[in-house]
Amino acid sequence: MSRLPTRRAVLMGATAAGASLLAGCDQLGQIPWFRRTLDAGEDASQFVQRLMLTQQTLAREFAEADISPWFKPNGTIDPVDEDYKALAAKNFEGFRLKVDGLVETPLDLSLDDLRRMPSRTQITRHDCVEGWSCIGKWTGAPLAALIERAKLKPEARYVVFHCADTMENADDGSPVRYYESVDLVDAVHPQTILAYEMNGEPLKVAHGAPLRLRVERQLGYKMAKYVMRIEAVASYADVGGGNGGYWEDNGYAWYAGI
Repeated sequence: MSRLPTRRAVLMGATAAGASLLAGCDQLGQIPWFRRTLDAGEDASQFVQRLMLTQQTLAREFAEADISPWFKPNGTIDPVDEDYKALAAKNFEGFRLKVDGLVETPLDLSLDDLRRMPSRTQITRHDCVEGWSCIGKWTGAPLAALIERAKLKPEARYVVFHCADTMENADDGSPVRYYESVDLVDAVHPQTILAYEMNGEPLKVAHGAPLRLRVERQLGYKMAKYVMRIEAVASYADVGGGNGGYWEDNGYAWYAGI
């Protein structure tokens, strides 16, 4: 008797299929009715996950023996930005994470400040929209703790992560840097952390040093690397291309739950 596919496999397959379709059918992706169909599928995915899981439901965690011997870097692996290169050359000694936007108490934190906060360590699987997976051990500061310290204003609905890596240049020559966003449900989830260690060592440049987001119930492109600023917003419509993330501005789904 054949086994039924898991919910995780179904959602991953649907998301990967949609991304592949968009990558190969740019013209089709611009047709309004097709765009609405994709958006409806994304809404359904979010509805199903939120219906089936509580806000505290954890992604599966693994044992030390399950850690992948090699963890494939995803996306940018060596930012070209001069400001970032200068920080990396000094082992991120001058790094500052800013938390602002719709908050009562803006934050300006060093890596040492983050390391002094209560931390969480988790061994989880990273699932890429391209179809590969790796298991890694991550240690970092829970995002919920930063949100609590910053004191969100009542109108805040999303958290936006602004990153150091330039993906392309706009028509006016200005850099288009990677960004991502999550809603407050995922932002305060226990496994949503700002990781500064991977497999027991300081995060390496290829994996997002000095700080990367881990939001374990989402696909890999949601896990922003080289995070420099966290902004609380009421809507992401005015950030970047208005779709909630760099890849979302290029046709990917905003909600990438698995």
